[in-house]
Amino acid sequence: MISGLGGSPEATACFSAFCYNSIDMAQNNSYKRTKNLFEPGDLKPFKLSRSKIDLFLECPRCFYLDRRLGVSRPPSFPFTLNSAVDTLLKQEFDAYRSHKKPHPIIEQYSVDAIPVYHKLLDIWRQNFKGVQYLHEPTNLLIFGAIDDLWQSSRGEYIVVDYKATARNGKVTELKEDYHKSYKRQMEIYQWLLRRNGLTVSDTGYFLYCNGQKNRDRFGGKLEFDMTLIPYTGKDDWLDETIKNLYECLQSIKIPEASKTCDYCSYLLAVDSASRNLFV
Repeated sequence: MISGLGGSPEATACFSAFCYNSIDMAQNNSYKRTKNLFEPGDLKPFKLSRSKIDLFLECPRCFYLDRRLGVSRPPSFPFTLNSAVDTLLKQEFDAYRSHKKPHPIIEQYSVDAIPVYHKLLDIWRQNFKGVQYLHEPTNLLIFGAIDDLWQSSRGEYIVVDYKATARNGKVTELKEDYHKSYKRQMEIYQWLLRRNGLTVSDTGYFLYCNGQKNRDRFGGKLEFDMTLIPYTGKDDWLDETIKNLYECLQSIKIPEASKTCDYCSYLLAVDSASRNLFV
């Protein structure tokens, strides 16, 4: 609050400038899209990535603003180091795939599996294609890009997701709150592959690569410890969730802000501060 200004010409001028700049920024910022928006009544299937399903569960308001009104959350910085690890892991496992041999970490953890060839694997790995399935009750085309696919001696397909981090200690379990998103990610991949006719194991694996900081020197390379973490997924929540987010998209009312959404909390704080600025 700024005291002493009240309804003075100075206050009016400052507030007018604030409003003008806010409108100007809103009209010219890169967060407002006009493409890939959900239109009620459109007969064309609407593509929805697995990350947008997660966004809906995190905050229906942010999901609605993004997919219906074209206002996205500010993007995070690109994880280029993680992408490099992802690319190298795929190349490494593909080498074992071509020889139909288990990777050493598969043997280390005594997993009954080998990296398996599938004619659609290259497509299923592409970020904007991935594994796709048309959910007919909602006409939503759900998709998600997997990292790897293994197969057991029983013929079950196994979803594998790569994760790269740099934490103290060994990563052996998924117990942090943000790991809930990882688990949902695995379950969506399992659901998608099942809808594409594959027999998929309930147990998937997270291949965690943990960058080590306790080395004597850098020497132009970063060393990683690798751990394989099993996770038993349950995808029975997905159909109901898809129906709920579809109803959200159909609505003409913006949902309430999630109490745990940092983005919505920030916007509410900005709105409150700007309203009280010249009181």
